[in-house]
Amino acid sequence: MNTGGIGGIGGIVTGTGDTAGGIHVTNAGGNVTIGDHNTVTSTVYGAPAARDPQQEELLRAIRRLRADLAGVVPTEQTAVLDGELSDAEDEIESTGRADASRLTRVRRALTDAGAVTGILASGVAVGQAAGALLGG
Repeated sequence: MNTGGIGGIGGIVTGTGDTAGGIHVTNAGGNVTIGDHNTVTSTVYGAPAARDPQQEELLRAIRRLRADLAGVVPTEQTAVLDGELSDAEDEIESTGRADASRLTRVRRALTDAGAVTGILASGVAVGQAAGALLGG
């Protein structure tokens, strides 16, 4: 049988490719390619895992604080805090949780930027959410 570049992923491809109507594709639950020098890419998208409610609360608080920080005069401490918040946000988005070392860095940055974050309700909320996840 001369397949002439006929191939498939996730299905059964039969035929010689020599005559019109000689190719049959069945059960194609994925990708199929026909012809020479083709490339098949299969990307699977699934629903993200559900996050812990405390991590969701932290994520919301981080986003509020980052929005609030955009309205204050930037300092070295607020820039470091925003960087730590951004990293924590990315970590929660990608893994579903911020680990203890990340939370510790966020709390340290909150303390260092205390003159600003102490007067922002969103800063207090991030500190409380991180503290709850760290156990105190």
